[in-house]
Amino acid sequence: MSVIPYESLERLSWDEAYDAIVEARRRAMGNVFEGARRVLCVQPHPDDTEIAVGGTVAWMRGRGVEVAYVTMTDGCMGTSDPMLYPEKLAEVRKREQEEAAKILGVDRLIWMNYRDSELSVSLEARGKLITIIREFKPDIVVTVDPWLTYEVHPDHIATGILAAEASMFSGLVHINPQDLRSGLTPHRVKFIAFYWSRKPNTYVDVSRYVDVKLEAISAHRSQFPGENLDRFLETIKAYMKFMGKRLGVEYAEPFKILPVGSLHCDIFAEDI
Repeated sequence: MSVIPYESLERLSWDEAYDAIVEARRRAMGNVFEGARRVLCVQPHPDDTEIAVGGTVAWMRGRGVEVAYVTMTDGCMGTSDPMLYPEKLAEVRKREQEEAAKILGVDRLIWMNYRDSELSVSLEARGKLITIIREFKPDIVVTVDPWLTYEVHPDHIATGILAAEASMFSGLVHINPQDLRSGLTPHRVKFIAFYWSRKPNTYVDVSRYVDVKLEAISAHRSQFPGENLDRFLETIKAYMKFMGKRLGVEYAEPFKILPVGSLHCDIFAEDI
């Protein structure tokens, strides 16, 4: 568990030893995005990835990283317009996501099409994600933090848990045995990166990518009717500017990044 010699811990108090282990493990991770070749973004709805980490997606694509999206729900409930029926809205939001992804240069879009607001953690959904991970073979899975304090949206909670479970189990040979018969081999995801997390440990400088991120968000027109878009974009810029203070840059996006092994029986995971 520790990456520092146990004899060094003997000379420290409990608090000092705990902090030393956490700090050593943070340093051992390094900058995980720098070494990534493929990244899979698993989002609850069309627009979540652009809003949360669109700048990081643009930065990764500029470095030649292959990026794919998995959208868990159809987004059919995301409106206050009584005349925009769910079936029509799902079509609209799919087109908007395609446009936003094109702006950022996303390589591939995968649609799970669960009904908006009704996603739950299930073996079926987890199995589908495991198969996708084995096909795409990402180094990092990016998703929403399902453990955000007071989060009640079932799609966000279920998406984060499903993505985390699939990342952990995709490397086990006897889970989803049908994958083996289809020619897929187990794949071990190295890291999971949660956005909208209460305890971020990594900040990505996106100062050069603010404009393209805002352009991608603007593609989701159904979500921001009238003057709502301008107000929302200003809010997003203010949030990124606030996060930039932590890194000492103009704009940043935060993540809670963990080695996938820390998703099971790791008492230090919360503080890494």
